[in-house]
Amino acid sequence: MTKDTDQHAGTLRDRARAFRSLHVPGTPLVLPNVWDAAGARIVEDAGAAAVATTSAGLAWTLGAADGDRLDRDRALEAVARIVAAVDVPVTADIESGYAQDPAGVAETIRAVLGLGAVGVNIEDALYEGGAGPLRSVSEQAERINAAREAADDQGVPLFVNARIDTFLRGVGGVDATVERAAAFLAAGADGIFVPGAVDPGTVKLLVDGIDAPLNVLAGPGAPPVAELAALGVARVSAGSAIAEAAHALVRRAARELLDAGTYETLAGGLDYGELNSLLGQER
Repeated sequence: MTKDTDQHAGTLRDRARAFRSLHVPGTPLVLPNVWDAAGARIVEDAGAAAVATTSAGLAWTLGAADGDRLDRDRALEAVARIVAAVDVPVTADIESGYAQDPAGVAETIRAVLGLGAVGVNIEDALYEGGAGPLRSVSEQAERINAAREAADDQGVPLFVNARIDTFLRGVGGVDATVERAAAFLAAGADGIFVPGAVDPGTVKLLVDGIDAPLNVLAGPGAPPVAELAALGVARVSAGSAIAEAAHALVRRAARELLDAGTYETLAGGLDYGELNSLLGQER
């Protein structure tokens, strides 16, 4: 191992430990998910303690659909630019691992660590060609274990956030989610992400039933962060919501300009000089 490689590994370990320490039940890590370097720099400048990518937003900005349709190389190129843009820890949403099998997931994890990211989301949803809406518990546990071992082999305490899509896909409630969570934690996951569960009663049952930091997907209609914190949530993510809002603005502005020939939708945008200066800062 060269001196530069050893120094990179040490920095990565320190950053991973710092990111891990941000997951505190009752004082949640709040993540306004981003999809490019500009968004990452803006979120960091706004005061975020860490930056998280959104797989959907990232896929869309590359002209692809979400749901395991973006290839690993293109996705990780985007993650690399995001990591390079900020000083805070970065966690990458890697969908199902950009791989068909556990060995491929391990390869993705090694690549993610090489880029300098210190956390990942790995989801259990199945898309085209799958036998059901979710991978089996045993199959997903193998994939999570492969991710864990790949990170451990590098000596980096990567935060593996296991996403469980029972609520999002309407194929299970609290009991099924807690059962999956236990298996994934035993396989090496560090946290559990349950998108689609925002009802306070449900969230509290998940907090009480899962022996790990719980991540909730928040957005319009969800309880505010303070209420989720009081329930014991350890991480709150915006997911693709900010990307959806940004693209909605593009459509409104385009329609106004093309139909009415006016520009009111564009009022309140970031000042050119401010944004240019922010992106021009050395890292």
